[in-house]
Amino acid sequence: MTVDQQTTATGGADVTAPRRRSRRDEILQIAVGLFAARGYHGVSMDDIGAAAGVTGPALYHHFAGKEAMLAAALIPVSEELLDGGRARVADHPGNADAALAALIEFHVEFALANPAVIALHLHELDRLPEEPRRRIRRLQRLYVEEWVGVLTVLRGELSAGEARVLAHAAFGLMNSTPFLGGEVDRDRRAVLLRAATLAALHG
Repeated sequence: MTVDQQTTATGGADVTAPRRRSRRDEILQIAVGLFAARGYHGVSMDDIGAAAGVTGPALYHHFAGKEAMLAAALIPVSEELLDGGRARVADHPGNADAALAALIEFHVEFALANPAVIALHLHELDRLPEEPRRRIRRLQRLYVEEWVGVLTVLRGELSAGEARVLAHAAFGLMNSTPFLGGEVDRDRRAVLLRAATLAALHG
């Protein structure tokens, strides 16, 4: 995401105001792009500092090191997915079809907006120390269960384990965005990903 947003609910309406990104956020975005392009071990703190136009001491003022950057990139993403998933399900009580469509739209939009973060998660999560890695895994499991709850209602023949398999398969499809290239424009990619995921989950 290129712009942080702060949303305040007022009288039933959402008021969304763009907020200036901090220098820390800018450095983190640059680091994520470098990690995704070159791999975690292919990037040094000096590389990140040079790309961000920041000297070594100034860089360490924001982050203790590469592991801290990786955690700062991946933990908020997992929290955002869980919060967003719960909100979409809560918006459609008693309507599993609508809840599933909302979950798919939410995740596809996230995946299209954050391909570098997805690539980082797919390839570099195991670089993290045990505590932040376990935290991320727990957040992910909770997010998956939002999908499982909807799928088991929508398709009564599925066990929870079977619904979990389908949810992970759907994530694999939607999280293909780092590998799609630019041959098809973004809006059309969103349409195709939503339709393919919905078809796969409906069976």
